[in-house]
Amino acid sequence: MARPRRHLLPGQPHHVIQRGNNRQAVFFAVDDYRAYCNWLAEAAAAHGCAVHAYVLMTNHVHLLLTPEREESIPRTLQALGRRYVRAVNTAYGRTGTLWEGRYRAALIDSEAYFLTCSRYIELNPVRAAIAEHPVDYPWSSYRRHALGTGDRLVTDHPIYLALGATPEGRRRAYRELFRDALDPLAVDDLRAATNGGRVLGSAQFKRQAAAALGRRVAPRPRGRPSKRSGGKD
Repeated sequence: MARPRRHLLPGQPHHVIQRGNNRQAVFFAVDDYRAYCNWLAEAAAAHGCAVHAYVLMTNHVHLLLTPEREESIPRTLQALGRRYVRAVNTAYGRTGTLWEGRYRAALIDSEAYFLTCSRYIELNPVRAAIAEHPVDYPWSSYRRHALGTGDRLVTDHPIYLALGATPEGRRRAYRELFRDALDPLAVDDLRAATNGGRVLGSAQFKRQAAAALGRRVAPRPRGRPSKRSGGKD
């Protein structure tokens, strides 16, 4: 069976998850995290991806990306993957694959879900109980957004820039977002859309995405029960 086609729409944010094969570790030392960030920045610049938020966990990564072209995300991740896997295999005397077969991606309605997705990504270390607060974890975009710490990997999205008239105003407003817990229903929707490779947003956004992509973005409704079944489950 052919794998479903991803919904990759230039100019719109996408939430991307890539996991280690069999959920095994993909980062083993500080130098690995640094190398991944540096090479992601280079691959994103080369292939036309803006990285708005990220977190590198021991066995997976979350990215919030806006591609310039439909092929920007796959080419960025392919270039990064080849370079990073080769380096890890050489450094640790290992062979074979490092990542799970396919990365997962959801097209995000930026107006409704951009900041939710950014917070969800940067709160991963807190949910995993390896940090009390996002500021305590060095391998994410939180410090860039909330404190203004230099991070060449991050490109500010217009929605982040709209949080305040000045850099400090934006940082203060961003920190305030983390005082409240994420909406559990929004988190469930985000996870389901990303794992299922779907579009996350309002009905209008999905219609606009379908028109721009030239194909359906929602699962087809189930057909009518056959007469043989009598309409029973």
